[in-house]
Amino acid sequence: MLRARTVVTPDALLCPGEVVVEEGRITAVRAGREPDAAHAPRAVYDVLVPGFVDLQVNGVGDIAVATAAGADWDRLERALLGSGTTTWCPTLPTVAPAVLRAALARLEAAAARPAGDGPHLAGVHLEGPFLAVPGAHPPRLLAPRVTAAQLAAIAPVVRVVTLAPELPGALEAIATLARAGVLVALGHSACTAEQAHAAATAGARLVTHLGNAMGPFHHRRPGLLGAALADDRLAVSLIADLVHLHPDVVRIAFLAKGAPRTVLVTDRVAQPTPGGAVGGGRTASGSGRGGGTPAAVELPDGTLAGSLLTPAAAVARCVRSAGISLVAAVAAAATTPARLLGLSDRGALVSGARADIVALRGNPADPAAPEPDVVAVWLSGRRVWPPAVSGSRRRPADTTAR
Repeated sequence: MLRARTVVTPDALLCPGEVVVEEGRITAVRAGREPDAAHAPRAVYDVLVPGFVDLQVNGVGDIAVATAAGADWDRLERALLGSGTTTWCPTLPTVAPAVLRAALARLEAAAARPAGDGPHLAGVHLEGPFLAVPGAHPPRLLAPRVTAAQLAAIAPVVRVVTLAPELPGALEAIATLARAGVLVALGHSACTAEQAHAAATAGARLVTHLGNAMGPFHHRRPGLLGAALADDRLAVSLIADLVHLHPDVVRIAFLAKGAPRTVLVTDRVAQPTPGGAVGGGRTASGSGRGGGTPAAVELPDGTLAGSLLTPAAAVARCVRSAGISLVAAVAAAATTPARLLGLSDRGALVSGARADIVALRGNPADPAAPEPDVVAVWLSGRRVWPPAVSGSRRRPADTTAR
């Protein structure tokens, strides 16, 4: 049994609360008792939340997903667990075709590794080359259209594809990918609202990093931004570092879509060196209005090129700076992305769910507290963070939640 001063359920906060786990599944989530001397031997955490599900991770630490190989995966998985991510989609930006093929081959091998105690790799997010607004992607590598041959070359490990619906062949591609069970996201686009609605009719269900690499909103020409907020068939993902988005826009998105259609992504990239360099001239930028550590990465010309955000920090900034409830913010970081991936067995602290659980130090809803830290992570009821032995993918049996 896990006990906390606050347990975040899909419907309410239990203060205090308890989560009971048996054989890898949650069997009960209930109100608890205030800690007392009789319970001193058992840890009482500040906050318990479901394991975070991140649909967009380009890299963590000094490791880029596109080039990760061999032992990089152990380090990458430990870094993800250390930030509370228990299910994720490694994300590939627009790269040369040969580089993409090699990266997909490595990702297929990574996905086929024994489960061990690493986060679940739900599938690759292919963010490019079918884009119309480059953002930080190399313009010369963008595809001017989407062809059947290009679709046929997409590896089975790909689970999410971001594309611009105004490209020739895009609507047919969306329908084909959706029939194959791929989550199609609209993004890096200057499309009209009408094109966005047509894409949703074809099968698109998500909009990638709302507001970024996207045409502007106008009251007579709402574009993808307006259509995303208005069309109930589309969920929206947000980079809530408060650099990519103003807190008011974060709040507008939650108000328009609700937590069931709002997704918090980190869009994490490789960590800058102490001097600030990330590679290719990229540098770390400010912490945003929510405070905390540097939150974004920029190209030399100031173009945003990803974030250094963690899921827990994203939740805290939504709550503290945008006025979102802790219940809704956690749902956007765990429940909604899991449902979009078709993973109904995780993403919420409810009876019957897989016991992917994260314990936080510090309450994300407390504006006077530092941004929360991840202090423990369980996968299917087995404690996997902090690691018992550096570099180990296995843990002693006595770390199982009961």
